[in-house]
Amino acid sequence: MSNRIEELEVYNLSEAFADRVWFIVAKWEYFAKDTLGKQIVRSSDSIGANIAEGFGRYHYKENKNFCYFSRGSVIETKGWLKKATQEA
Repeated sequence: MSNRIEELEVYNLSEAFADRVWFIVAKWEYFAKDTLGKQIVRSSDSIGANIAEGFGRYHYKENKNFCYFSRGSVIETKGWLKKATQEA
């Protein structure tokens, strides 16, 4: 098992994904950025945040629950991205 969160590939991928989302949304016009953009940024940031919080828990069951929360954030982000591509 990893001793550092930065050693987890899934965490690094989630952070890179969230950074890319921020980069794209930052270029949007104000209304899109203020409404849909904020939702996408929050949900994509939540993926890695939940992985990190679960990693920092002492018990397997708590870690597992935060992995479920992270998975929920992935599904939420997919929904927002679908809406964003339909609106474009």
